[in-house]
Amino acid sequence: MQVEEGSSRVNTEYPNSESFSFTLFSHLQHLPHTGFSLSCGLSRPVFLLSQNMADGQESDKNIEIWKIKKLIKALEAARGNGTSMISLIMPPRDQISRVTKMLGDEFGTASNIKSRVNRQSVLGAITSAQQRLKLYNKVPPNGLVLYTGTIVTEDGKEKKVTIDFEPFKPINASLYLCDNKFHTEALNELLESDDKFGFIVMDGNGTLFGTLSGNTREVLHKFTVDLPKKHGRGGQSALRFARLRMEKRHNYVRKTAELATQFFINPATSQPNVSGLILAGSADFKTELSQSDMFDPRLQAKILNVVDVSYGGENGFNQAIELSAEILSNVKFIQEKRLIGKYFEEISQDTGKYVFGVDDTLKALEMGAVETLIVWENLDINRYVLKNGSTGEIVIKHLNKEQETNQSNFRDAATSAELEVQEKMPLLEWFANEYKKFGCSLEFVTNKSQEGSQFCRGFGGIGGILRYQLDIRSFDELSDDGEVYEDSD
Repeated sequence: MQVEEGSSRVNTEYPNSESFSFTLFSHLQHLPHTGFSLSCGLSRPVFLLSQNMADGQESDKNIEIWKIKKLIKALEAARGNGTSMISLIMPPRDQISRVTKMLGDEFGTASNIKSRVNRQSVLGAITSAQQRLKLYNKVPPNGLVLYTGTIVTEDGKEKKVTIDFEPFKPINASLYLCDNKFHTEALNELLESDDKFGFIVMDGNGTLFGTLSGNTREVLHKFTVDLPKKHGRGGQSALRFARLRMEKRHNYVRKTAELATQFFINPATSQPNVSGLILAGSADFKTELSQSDMFDPRLQAKILNVVDVSYGGENGFNQAIELSAEILSNVKFIQEKRLIGKYFEEISQDTGKYVFGVDDTLKALEMGAVETLIVWENLDINRYVLKNGSTGEIVIKHLNKEQETNQSNFRDAATSAELEVQEKMPLLEWFANEYKKFGCSLEFVTNKSQEGSQFCRGFGGIGGILRYQLDIRSFDELSDDGEVYEDSD
């Protein structure tokens, strides 16, 4: 994979090798409001996106997905002048020759652009794309994604960027667009979990239709119903009342069955758009629906579980997810709840096998005590490597956005000597690159579940489950190598 900035160019592993790394230069570090920066060495800043996922480990896959998310965020924030930013996506089995010819035709068309500045920018971007494609003998097995053009950085300067890589799984989109932004919709689709589950929560008051995919829970539709009670008012015919009641109940089941087909059958393919279906509710409405002739047989075949819940609506939806946890065990939302639940259990039992906060977590990592490192995927803390200009001492600090504006954090506390920034990178990226050295697994969590939200608010979004009991307060003098750890809490 290659990355180009201006006239400079760096080659990493050749694109046709079985495994290669994606290297991105520091021009994306200055994109406005992206929260994206790069893994930096003292001599050459790089951001590594490993394409080798042959080991199939779920933790590694989640980290790859997280890195793609960060890349997408940076690409989406990038803007250029005119229409000089090219987004090019080639699906597997596409032909390099076809796209090369298409770019040649586009070059001829772009030569007629009236604006000289825009014309030169567009022609330059097309030329960069053509040169990059020459490095590929054929489209990689998972397809090829290429972004190239001139972006405007946060300080108003223009920088030329070319990014190309093979996605971590096959991409089915085919795209060529010239615009003032990069188009990442197809990359976002890659991040969607392959497994999406449908939920129908049905009781005597109404029905809710929802889906659960990865860590995303979505309510598709809900409606209420007014069914008559089993006993009517005095003076009514019992048989007539029973007939009306059964008719309304029948209509209710029919409406639910029709809406289920509407929400869970893809009209384009006439096949279910969910991997499985969970029916939930109180009383016997859910059972009646599952056995009804009105319920689409294509959906009947997808029923994974029928569960009793105490509530209707969204509360019933949440309870149905909990009760179906075993079946949905591969869905990240459930995995996240279980992981943080285990972490909270260590805390509630005061086992001493837990740690939280940047400072204590890093100390436990250095000792090799952390078994599972848990980090909020949007943790906004940067890791600084600072050098004391007077003594040459290297100081490491971890600062949030507010602390970065305080200049005292960049001066020596004792002598007020200025601390020079040698390296700056998000702590999240440092964890993603370094966690294996500490012999732990790394889990990114969201704040979308109740447990995840509590972890982010109450524990700062960073913590770990330890291998053994540890009193971290006993190790305040842990570091003997001159490193200083500063907690951002």
